[in-house]
Amino acid sequence: MSLSFESICVKEPQDTKRNKPHILPIYATSSFEFENINEGIDIFTNKKEGFVYSRYANPTVESVAQKLAALESYGMASEAYAMMTSSGMSAISTLISGCLQSGDKILTQGNLYGGTTELIKKIFSRFGIEAIFVDFKDYDRVEAALKSDKSIKMMFLESPANPTLACVDLEILAQLGKKYGAYTAIDNTFCTPYLQQPLKFGIDFVVHSTTKYLNGHGNSIAGAVISLDHHAMKEKVWTAMKLLGTNCNPWDAWLTSNGLKTLVVRMEKHSANAMALAEFLDQNPKVKHVNYTGLKEHADHDLAKKQMRLHGGMMSFEVHGGVEAGKQVMNKIKMCTLAPTLGDVDTLILHPASMSHLNIPREVRLENGITDGLIRVSVGIEDIEDLKSDLGNALD
Repeated sequence: MSLSFESICVKEPQDTKRNKPHILPIYATSSFEFENINEGIDIFTNKKEGFVYSRYANPTVESVAQKLAALESYGMASEAYAMMTSSGMSAISTLISGCLQSGDKILTQGNLYGGTTELIKKIFSRFGIEAIFVDFKDYDRVEAALKSDKSIKMMFLESPANPTLACVDLEILAQLGKKYGAYTAIDNTFCTPYLQQPLKFGIDFVVHSTTKYLNGHGNSIAGAVISLDHHAMKEKVWTAMKLLGTNCNPWDAWLTSNGLKTLVVRMEKHSANAMALAEFLDQNPKVKHVNYTGLKEHADHDLAKKQMRLHGGMMSFEVHGGVEAGKQVMNKIKMCTLAPTLGDVDTLILHPASMSHLNIPREVRLENGITDGLIRVSVGIEDIEDLKSDLGNALD
């Protein structure tokens, strides 16, 4: 039919793509068209695969999610299923919302990322989901808790933990979870699937803040939930994501896709620099101790070697003098960046006691090794001698 000038302006132009694009396109559309009503019914009733609304699924986001699933389950007989969310915190909140209900409890550790602890204690507690804190290295105590309290439906852990790099045995915890009917979930942001694949050890759910190492360039915020349990992902987690509106947008997914292309070379360099910097700081008299699993004196060095390919780019060190000494070091750095994030190509430095763990009670921090003078470093891929010089001068 012949259209008026006004209608031609309004109508969407025809897609002129004649062959496959080399780079994944950004599908910046809120909804998708149906050829006819029958196709619409078939897609809505899952008789036919298709897209409806980008809050439910989007081709750009789904393509990147499939790559994340392939990476997290690489070398395994089973394929994983992944969903991208709007942030790492939304990945955690979507997972908990989808899998737990009022009256359920989460067994977790005291040395989690501060935001995760706050999420459970300040938000989910209001909906009847309680957190129980336990030392995940005390496996007898973990089993006793699971055995005595049937309302524990999930174990949420970090390994290595933020910011002390403490590790726990993923295989033992996964076995205990299965024995007592509790999901196991891990925040694998520090490692990425290149360094650690928790699904291989029997963990049920892996979450990421893709904002960090998976993207690697500090220009997007997104998250992911990944599991071998397709039923739980599609029936529980996807439903929560759809109804809560925690979906990832195509632009951030596309930026994550670009970052993933250099994941291996970045993680190799992050790990090499972190090892060299940890050894350098370990010899400095102003440094009380260094937390890096690559150092043989780290309490979990052997366990990290068993579970991880390399030791990663995250480390922390404690300076003598407490909070004020920590602040002085932060103010003296020149090249490293003072920023409340991690995983970028440049080195980022943070003081947990006054930043990431500010709202965690001091006694809880200290109990889990997050001391007043502790400084966290996300070691970048710069020249290692420049990094040594910057931190060495700040300490002096």
